[in-house]
Parts: sequence; C-alpha cells; structure tokens
Amino acid sequence: MLVSLLASGGIAACSGSSGNGSGRAGSKQRSAATTSATTAPTTTTVPTGPREPRGSGLPVTFAFAGDTHFDGQLGTQLQADPNGVLAPVTPVLSGADLAMVNLESAITERGEPVPGKNFHFRSPALSFTALRAAGIDVANMANNHALDYGVVGMQDTFAAIQSSGFPVTGIGHNAAEAFKPYRTVIKGQRIATLSAVDWLEPGLVDAWSATDMQAGLAFSIDPARLVAAVRALRPEVDTLVVFLHWGDENTQCASRRQKELALMLFEAGADIVVGSHAHRVFGAGRVGTSLVAYGLGNYLWWRSFGNAQDDNGVLTLTFRHGRVVASRFDPAHLDDRGVPVPATGTQAARIDHAWQRARRCAGLAATPPR
Repeated sequence: MLVSLLASGGIAACSGSSGNGSGRAGSKQRSAATTSATTAPTTTTVPTGPREPRGSGLPVTFAFAGDTHFDGQLGTQLQADPNGVLAPVTPVLSGADLAMVNLESAITERGEPVPGKNFHFRSPALSFTALRAAGIDVANMANNHALDYGVVGMQDTFAAIQSSGFPVTGIGHNAAEAFKPYRTVIKGQRIATLSAVDWLEPGLVDAWSATDMQAGLAFSIDPARLVAAVRALRPEVDTLVVFLHWGDENTQCASRRQKELALMLFEAGADIVVGSHAHRVFGAGRVGTSLVAYGLGNYLWWRSFGNAQDDNGVLTLTFRHGRVVASRFDPAHLDDRGVPVPATGTQAARIDHAWQRARRCAGLAATPPR
C-alpha cells in the first residue's frame, strides 16, 4: 500500500514544495520565501467594511486558471514545443503580476496506476518549462491526481519540482511542507498562497495525506490545519490567497460545502479563495471585502468533450490595500487538442453568461469591472 511505503521514508529528499519563481525569465520581478503555520484556529467575522491600508498601496494583479496537465496527446505537444504549447493564452497569464493554475497530474513517466480510481493522469517534467514559459508563477498540486502513480510517481514528482525550481503548493515530504505557503513581494506588497484538496476517493485519503511522518498532500476535508495556517499567516502578509481543489463534479453551482469552507477561510483572514475540480465554471464574486471563485473549469485537459466541460477562462483580479478593486474574466474554450483558446463572439458571450449565472446561483456580489 502507498501509505506504508510513504511512512517508511522511501522518498528521495528535495528542497521542498515552494521556491522562487519568476514566470518568464526577466519578467515579474519579486522576492520569495517560505514559512509554515500551525496556530490553532479561533472564531472571527468576515470583513465587510474598510480595512487598514496594507503594504505600499500599489495595485497588484492576479491571474487564476483551473485544471491543467499534459497527459495523452498534450504530452506529445509538450515534447515538441514546451515553450509554445500554451501560446494562445500566454498574453493574459503573463500580463498579471502573479499567475496560478492547478497542476492536476503526477509529474512522472514511470510508476503503476494507483488502484481505486477511474482516471489516472501523469505529465512529463517539461510541464514546469511550459508553465514558466506561459507566465505562470506558482501551481497548486493539492488535488485528486497528483499521486496517481504511487510512490515511484511521487519520487519523480519531487525530483522534477526540485530540478525545475518551479514553485508549487499543497504537496510535501511531510505536513509542514505540504501546508507551507509560497511567499513573494510584488510592488511592495507581501503576497502568500496556500493550497489544499477537499475531495478524494475515501479509500485513498489516509494514504495520500501528508502527516508529520508521511509525504503527501495538504487536505481540507478536516479544515482545522488549513484554517490555522491562514490565521497564523494573516499578520505577515498584505494579500493572502487560498487555492482549493473542491466542489461536486459536473454540477452547475457552488455546493454548500464550498460556501461553508470559504467562509471559514475568510474568517481566518484569507483575501482570495479560488479553485477548481468540478469541470465547470462556477463564477466568482465578493463576500464582504473578500473574493471567492468557486470553479475555474478544465484549463489544459487531456481531451475536448464537445460540451460545457470545454468552457474555462482566466480570472484576473486587481487588489489594493487588501481588497479587490477590479476584476476581469477572459473566457476560453478547449480546442480539439485540449488546449485553451480565447473565446470570441457568441461563444465568448455564452461562456460569460454561464459564469455570471453561476455567480448569481452562489449568491455572490458582483466585483468591480476592469
């Protein structure tokens, strides 16, 4: 079993799951560091009014997109052109000060599929080259496919993270590392991102959970540790992002569980809560002075389905003094290769309509347009 092999310490050591990323070489100047947080949660309230000014006061833009991997035919495209596979959407990603996606895959070309799952995804180590070339700065790896290829796949994943130097969150050699934030300073603003996965086949949760003695993923199924990490990090940063892998697959609106978890994180001090997993766009909006995006869709996926699962987009947010001051959703659609291509005309209008409908369904207030 995976759990017994992980507990035995049979994993090659690496420097950790966070690093100093810079998007494309020479762009997006910032400094980065990491920390861990374990303070116990307490009860607060969601901010609803003006906040004390945070940081330099300069606006910082964030770009978020959903589920991404290089499995199947995408792996072939990656090998042929790692710097260009995401070219259609590179301008919107690289244009933000910080861009983040969910990397939903083991980073390996070895290993055996873990039993008990319907789908298994793996991607070459060149994945990190492609993400960096597209202007992506950090990736969430707390999701239900990051350990699809067992201990061998996880060893390769850690090795690829270390050799690439690409920042990831939500995975680690132990719980402290899996819950460690990616931290950076942009325009004088202190930024931190945390990640967790909120769903996995029940029979795999123990084996995949990072603990004090076991490598694995950060989970929010029991939200206590994630909430504690947010609360401890709050005084140290100006903008705090939590990226979650959450929601009910193939539904049309945010679940009660998602709403409850978002409120817990906002009460603990999160400014932005975003995520994916449900294979649909779920919309985004304000909760008090905070911002939640419940679902960002399949962004770079192993196949096109010819239906709403192909709809996605990039959410760009501008934050200043700890609150959102502008937002923009750029709709995209998977082509027959599984690559996101910016939507136009009636297709863009249809995707944007679904985005707005899902926002209203979740009871979210509209965000200021950009």
